[in-house]
Amino acid sequence: MNSIRSDQGAGWLAQFVALGAIWGSSFMFMRLAVADFGPVATATLRVSLGALFLLPLLLWRGQWPALRARWRAIFFVGLLNSGIPFALFAFSLLTITTGLSSIINATVPMFGALVAWLWLGERPGRWRIVGLVLGFIGVSLLAWDQAGVRETDVHPIWAMLACLGACISYALAASYTRLYLHDVPPLAAATGSQIGAALGMALPALWLWPQQAPSQAAWLSLLVLGALCTGVAYLLYFRLLGSSSPTRALAVTYLIPLFAVSYGVTLLDEPFTPGMGLSALVILLGTAMATGMIDPGPLLRRMRKRPGDP
Repeated sequence: MNSIRSDQGAGWLAQFVALGAIWGSSFMFMRLAVADFGPVATATLRVSLGALFLLPLLLWRGQWPALRARWRAIFFVGLLNSGIPFALFAFSLLTITTGLSSIINATVPMFGALVAWLWLGERPGRWRIVGLVLGFIGVSLLAWDQAGVRETDVHPIWAMLACLGACISYALAASYTRLYLHDVPPLAAATGSQIGAALGMALPALWLWPQQAPSQAAWLSLLVLGALCTGVAYLLYFRLLGSSSPTRALAVTYLIPLFAVSYGVTLLDEPFTPGMGLSALVILLGTAMATGMIDPGPLLRRMRKRPGDP
């Protein structure tokens, strides 16, 4: 019995690390694709390929009726959770490095807690508020450091704001999903969201389609983005959700910058400075506190206890 549990734990951990590695690589592949396709076309092709990858599985599992019954809300959340943030991150990667953008991406759970507070009335405790403040301090340190900025015509502050806009879009999508789509099967929501994002961004993508033919490397990067970083990644995420709590599965957010920075430094020759490392630690600590994964309260109460106290 113990060996079965340990095997299941090892299998869960392997999938958890694999998901972090896959989503961490998405920043690298976006950077390789966006130079040829532009931000909007990159995002549109990514969600389109993701939809094509997931749709056969949805039909095979008989979940098409669940998608059809709630298609308006699912399509809308697709724009919030995929189309808009993918385009914003792709835009940012024209100016800043994959490591810098992935570190900012780690603020998604923090913004999720903030949006849930303002929209759903889920007021955070004292230490969660401290975590929110720490997270914003970390982002400010990143903006001040600017070590991961490349020479382009776009001011780096706009690239960083685009990343923050993507994180806020993810957070809005999370609260919207909790309000209106909590009873929809995850596979139906994921597949429908990719279809909705693809349809919603089709006209802007055609309008902004690159005038020069993209390279084979750019096309290959997009194929990996759609099939691996979207399709396979969603399947892994569903498996993690099915075998553990959502909070535990969402902890993969903390792994993504580690892999993204590693790929950027080793494969793309991107810089990584002590300032970026310090900012990342502050952001991760603040996000962990803002989401309740780290709560210093019980530890401080134990430290204040005097001998003999109950």
